[in-house]
Amino acid sequence: MDDFLARALLGGAGVALAAGPLGTFIVWRRMAYFGDTLAHSGLLGVVLGAFLGINPELGVVLTCLAVALILVLLQRQHALATDTLLGILAHTALSLGLVALAFLETVRVDLVSYLFGDILSINTVDLYWIWGGNLLALAALARLWRPLLAATVHEELARVEGVPVFQIRLAFMMLIAVVIAVAMKVVGILLITSLLIIPAAAARRFARSPEGMAVLASAFGCAAIGAGLWASLRWDTPAGPSVVVAASSLFVLGSAVPGRARR
Repeated sequence: MDDFLARALLGGAGVALAAGPLGTFIVWRRMAYFGDTLAHSGLLGVVLGAFLGINPELGVVLTCLAVALILVLLQRQHALATDTLLGILAHTALSLGLVALAFLETVRVDLVSYLFGDILSINTVDLYWIWGGNLLALAALARLWRPLLAATVHEELARVEGVPVFQIRLAFMMLIAVVIAVAMKVVGILLITSLLIIPAAAARRFARSPEGMAVLASAFGCAAIGAGLWASLRWDTPAGPSVVVAASSLFVLGSAVPGRARR
């Protein structure tokens, strides 16, 4: 196996392992548009990183965390519906990134690789970022699992039982921001949400418990990474979109399995 392919598989697997459990909560809480909003803000983070002279991934992490915090604070005011706030933040962040990019005349940014990913160009430093960030997110999610699950099932009842719902929601959004930031290298800004949602949606039809769904989602995500990379090398197709198509194919195949066979 070539070195670049091994690094691509390792990087993709690192993203899938964290995206699976987080994606289960995104599906349960119907927060798919929130993932899109953070992904769109990623471009602004890249530009800010280039402007400040810091690592682009670090710029993306900081920007996504800021957008998540702004969203949580705006939600507490109940002035606008959440989907309206998400639409405003998503398009504003993406447009600000594109406008700011026009002012960086001395800095060249590979816009296509950030929009659609470039998993085959993952290097050793990227692997440290991906695995370090995702392992940190998984460790934090393991500590938040029970209260987050309680707040997902019934938020008001969880609040009565003493669960700090606001803090749990904020921490969960921060974890999503971290995973999206480190996963941009794999499938890009425009496709990262699909890696969070599609494997989790496919796993939901087979899982018999929340924990089982999280494990299956990670497994389906890893399978999609492997199948997408194989298809990209076999037919010379873009790697990031090929991974998403492979994940969608797994979802379609899972949907075709009869209910009795799934049980």
